[in-house]
Amino acid sequence: MRKNLLTAVVLATLPALAVAEDYSDMASIEILPGWRTASGDHVAGIKITLEPGWITYWRAPGEAGIPPYFRFTSHSTINSITQHWPVPEVFDDAGLLSIGYYDSVIFPLTISAPQAAGEMAVSGELTIGVCEEICIPVTFTFDTLLPEVGTRDASIVAAMADAPLSAEAANVGAVTCKIDPIPDGLRMTSKINVAQVSGSEFVVVEPSDPQIWVSQAEVSRVGDTLSATVDMVHPSGQPFAFDRSAVRITILGDNGQAIDLRGCTGG
Repeated sequence: MRKNLLTAVVLATLPALAVAEDYSDMASIEILPGWRTASGDHVAGIKITLEPGWITYWRAPGEAGIPPYFRFTSHSTINSITQHWPVPEVFDDAGLLSIGYYDSVIFPLTISAPQAAGEMAVSGELTIGVCEEICIPVTFTFDTLLPEVGTRDASIVAAMADAPLSAEAANVGAVTCKIDPIPDGLRMTSKINVAQVSGSEFVVVEPSDPQIWVSQAEVSRVGDTLSATVDMVHPSGQPFAFDRSAVRITILGDNGQAIDLRGCTGG
């Protein structure tokens, strides 16, 4: 019988002859086994617990930080594994604005395996950045069995509920994106018809190509129109084709609210 195993490995680029310091005690993870749904999918979670004063990062970490990287080992009964992202905070990270979580976070997982019977084997790796005065990438490996039935876990349910609102739920109107060339890439100005989320709004733009560097958004508002302008630079340093329909725009408020928008039209 396979046992639940968790191993932490610190990955750091160190100069020659340097002595590696172990930072793995600054963060730990726990696999929350969750429950099997009527459709045969499984809902589980990965809980990250940090030492006081340390932070970890969201999928788009901002000006500083390391986004979480999930790698799952495939299993014959598993079609896909989707990780969900609770609403993060925006914080000052050594003078730079970053996006992530203090103290702890649960990333819910939806494991699509409609033909699964009995316990479900899941293994893989999770690399996260943990940061206080310095930032360190830490990789956890896991090898676990998820129960055939399991118990509905209130903490996973709460983490799934702590998600950004959809455009429909937030009563978002038109979302347009104007694209202009700049010497080394593109500049995108988004105009979003939506009521103010909170007193302070932070906008994150994620193109479909993760290689593209995106600047911090310059945000302004006139009435119910929120504007956000970013520069985007491809590794080639040249203008590039941009798919408006695949861009992801997240509006983060300072009250724990967020809105997740998918795609925009020409503007």
